[in-house]
Amino acid sequence: MRRPVAALSRNHYFVIGLLLGLVLSCYIPQDIWELVQQEECPQEAAENLLIERFGQDFEPHLNLINKPLAAKKPVKNVIRPRYYSSELGIREKLFIGVMTSQEHINSFATAFNRTTAHLVNKIKFFIYADSVKTNYKLKNIVGFADTHENRRPFHVIKYIADNYLEEYDYFLLVPDNVYVDARKLNALLYHMSITFDLYMGGTRIGVDPPSNEGRPSNEGGEDLAGAAAAPVDGSSGASDRNYCSLEAGILLSSSVIRKMRNNLDRCVRIGITGDHSVNIGRCVKYASHVPGCQETFQGMRQYSYALNAPGRQRRDFSDLAKEQAFRNASTVYPVQTPEDFYRLHAYYSKHHLEMVQERGYALEQKSYRIANGSISNKILEIRWPLGVPPPSAPETRHDILIWQMLNETHSYLPNGNVEHAVAPLTRIEALDFAKVLEIAQQYAALKHPGLSYHSLHTAYRKFDATRGMDYQLHLNLQEGSGRRRRVLLKSFEVVKPLGRVEVVPSPYVTESTRIAILVPAFEHQVPDALEFVAQYERLCMQNQDNTFLLLIFLYRLDSPSKGEEDPFKGLKTLALDLSSKYKTDGSRIAWVSIRLPEQLSEPVSAEDWMLHGSMYGPRQLLSLVVADLALPKLGLESLVLLATPGMSFKADFLNRVRMNTIQGFQVYAPIGFQMYPCRWAQFCKECEACDVAQSSGYFDRHNHDVIAFYSRDYVQARKLLHPQGLPIIRSDLDIDQLLEPAPQSQSRPEGVESILDMFVAAQHSVHILRGVEPNLRFGLDVRNHLGRGGMLPEQLPELCGREQCIHLASRKQIGDAIIRYEDKSILHK
Repeated sequence: MRRPVAALSRNHYFVIGLLLGLVLSCYIPQDIWELVQQEECPQEAAENLLIERFGQDFEPHLNLINKPLAAKKPVKNVIRPRYYSSELGIREKLFIGVMTSQEHINSFATAFNRTTAHLVNKIKFFIYADSVKTNYKLKNIVGFADTHENRRPFHVIKYIADNYLEEYDYFLLVPDNVYVDARKLNALLYHMSITFDLYMGGTRIGVDPPSNEGRPSNEGGEDLAGAAAAPVDGSSGASDRNYCSLEAGILLSSSVIRKMRNNLDRCVRIGITGDHSVNIGRCVKYASHVPGCQETFQGMRQYSYALNAPGRQRRDFSDLAKEQAFRNASTVYPVQTPEDFYRLHAYYSKHHLEMVQERGYALEQKSYRIANGSISNKILEIRWPLGVPPPSAPETRHDILIWQMLNETHSYLPNGNVEHAVAPLTRIEALDFAKVLEIAQQYAALKHPGLSYHSLHTAYRKFDATRGMDYQLHLNLQEGSGRRRRVLLKSFEVVKPLGRVEVVPSPYVTESTRIAILVPAFEHQVPDALEFVAQYERLCMQNQDNTFLLLIFLYRLDSPSKGEEDPFKGLKTLALDLSSKYKTDGSRIAWVSIRLPEQLSEPVSAEDWMLHGSMYGPRQLLSLVVADLALPKLGLESLVLLATPGMSFKADFLNRVRMNTIQGFQVYAPIGFQMYPCRWAQFCKECEACDVAQSSGYFDRHNHDVIAFYSRDYVQARKLLHPQGLPIIRSDLDIDQLLEPAPQSQSRPEGVESILDMFVAAQHSVHILRGVEPNLRFGLDVRNHLGRGGMLPEQLPELCGREQCIHLASRKQIGDAIIRYEDKSILHK
């Protein structure tokens, strides 16, 4: 009966609520705002108050003085270190501090430096000296004025802590008569954790108790010594045990050095003995609480080898090298003479080289065992020789690397040049091939003991820029003797892989250097020179490029140099007009006149030299005359670009000249693009603004007319060749000396015909950079000559070989023309 009652009471609530809602809906009026007291908006109240005070014409104004207010604590910019290693706390591995003396700087210390410095990160030599001399061969010397011997290691510790504590992980302190095998020591340190305190070296058990005579006084002392030395607890010999010996070297971690620096005053007071090993050991024990010298650490051990041990004093190093203890040692002491440093270094270097070769051979054999012929080499990438990249795959048929046939004296089709079927090997190439052939013979004798070398059948070589030089040698090997003699043909492959590629460091250069452009011109080249000056005005003078043009007029002996009959009058007038026009911009054009000797004053027509690759025709030595007589007008610090009147260039070419020509370091000889006379040959279309193409020209590597250098480098190279029969031209009267053959007492360098040849023959310290330059083009003189109605000679001029004459078309174009001419059916189509 309870459940119906509960349900009935819930229905009562619902009915009562519904009735109350209906009653209220009927009672509330339509405008409910009549029952609610309306209040005024705060914003309207504020506006009404302002109108009552200031009237209807009031206009508010914003007060922006000192607003917005600056933050009380300005935000500090985070300054990050320059290098990631500084921010991440990455440090170098090893610092070596050598305790030496002034008497041993040029002997023991120098030998130590030459055998160790190139294998460690940093090395310093510490001496006692009133004033450190500057005439020592070593430059990494630190001198201390305090002459108290017992304080010496603490001066070293203080210097290291103040200057190199945050840069290195480990510090090795040694005297100057210890040889350090840096390779082995570095390998040892890379297996240790730097998070622990390290005090490692050879152990010394027990020392004599210190006497009062060894106590230092405060006279002449520095702040490093602190208070006067006083007796300390535990200074007796019974407690001075298990310290590392400085005679063999003491290895300390950076954490131990830091703790020693924080307790340096105390270390000076307790380091009162005359033994540096004890003084350093006491300081380490007090500062870092390391119980004693650690002979082993984390499973690693530093071995030392004492040469003064019984039975070793008079033994030769070749006998000692057979001992395992000698080979395992990272420090050898005491070295008796500086020469012994180099002997020890030779033994240990040979030992490390043998170990590297053994590991390489073991790795190679392991790689072959892993493959075992069951897994494809494309997956394992196991190739011969191991570690050498495979031959590069050509992308197109034009990129195929060609095997070149050769023998011991000549090469066939050198550089793929069909114009020369056979060419003799250069001296370097002959020596290289002889060495390769010798190695192949040694391997053949090892591989085939019953055969002997008879002769070379054939040989091929191929250079791959990603791999190196590959040789294929086919050798005739002889078996037996007499009538039973038989010749067998065996093939061998030899690879000379590329070594480690290194970036050649070069000095810093900019594109703001002023270029002095030298343009020589003969009398028959005046029209081409006028075209060049107009081009120079358009590209350089109008754009205010930092250049200077120096015209060099080459007069014949009987030509007038003044008046209306002057062949260069038009050039002189144009140069004066342009210099006056651009005077405010600092651009000007000057000229130098050179009078040629009688033997070079024969009249020359434009057609005679038009097919020559050089503007000097058969007289390329005149380029040296031009440079010798023009450079005194410029100075030794000038950047010189020797140009030709028949070339065209762009502004980018001048910037490359500035970047690639470095004073005292590099000479730049660009390889320009020789354009075909398309309108005359009718094999192509003339287009100076088009990109280089095989159908429109070729890069003429035999043209050495254009070269950039600094005047000082040129003068130094000329002075080197002056005693060898290549005299320096100082005036017009000396030109005959350069053209005459050298006297019998002097041997003039062979093959010197241009400035580039002169730099090569001088063997100067500057590099010579050659590279193709698309923005440097030749052939304008030929095109302009034909455009003016001129003709080309029907035959090749004298002294113009195939390499020194320009090409009028490509071989493909000429071949097509011959086929079309001979095949009448094609001709009529």
